Amino acid sequence: MSAPPPPPPTVPSVLLPELLGFIPQFLLDDIINIANDEAKQSVDAMEQFLQRWADARAEKTAEWDPTQEIEQGLVSFQTLLESHVDVAFDFFEAWSMRNIFAIPADLPIVAPHQAGFNLEHPPEKEAELLVEIDELRRKVHAQRKLKRLFTRAVRRSGKDLERARERLDRLSFLRAPQMQALLSLPGDFQTMFDTVASLPPLAPSAATLEPGVVPEPASALGDKQDREKAKREAGGSGFGEGSSAVGAAAAGAYEVGSAEDVKALLERVGGSSSSGSADVMDTS
Repeated sequence: MSAPPPPPPTVPSVLLPELLGFIPQFLLDDIINIANDEAKQSVDAMEQFLQRWADARAEKTAEWDPTQEIEQGLVSFQTLLESHVDVAFDFFEAWSMRNIFAIPADLPIVAPHQAGFNLEHPPEKEAELLVEIDELRRKVHAQRKLKRLFTRAVRRSGKDLERARERLDRLSFLRAPQMQALLSLPGDFQTMFDTVASLPPLAPSAATLEPGVVPEPASALGDKQDREKAKREAGGSGFGEGSSAVGAAAAGAYEVGSAEDVKALLERVGGSSSSGSADVMDTS
């Protein structure tokens, strides 16, 4: 006895959704779920029928309790029905996948999304197309990145614009009419500067000081005036004996010299002594 011939090659199941427009397995699952729902409804209807029958019989026979028998019968009926449904639809699913949804591999069918394609291009052309696709992908990625940067820049510019408007609002007082008077001040200052710049330069003084003569400072003049005042007070007739003695002592102190005079004298003596020592060193 010879073995049956093998089935002809069929289209892979992965391509069936592209050819049919839906997934065959999902269709079979929906059919099986509908059958299971109908079986469940049949069990519920049987339970209601048995409950009515048991209630009618219990009215005639008060000692009979059909609850346990009804539950056991319904469980057995549901188990038997579900097992038959599962076996039947397992066969139905296998038969459908082998017969209804089995498309021969040599059948000249073109998928809708492949209509008009030239599938006879050489490998070199395919490689060029792949390179072009990669380049287009890089361009798309660059455009998306640029769009993100532009969006971020627009958001940042909007925030800067808001801050600039806030600063402008804070400086809006400069537009007041009273501030317009300040616009003429730069011109006045420029005129004043030009006038001062046009003045002739000051000539240095022709007077020269004699060597060795130090001009008397204002403090020395003040001390001299104080000494003269003390002398006048000491020689006046309006003071008593004690006052005359005090005035004479003050006048004598002022005649000796003030602190500034003593300081100037010490500086002069120190300068002459240092110059003398320098001469001695040069002689030696």
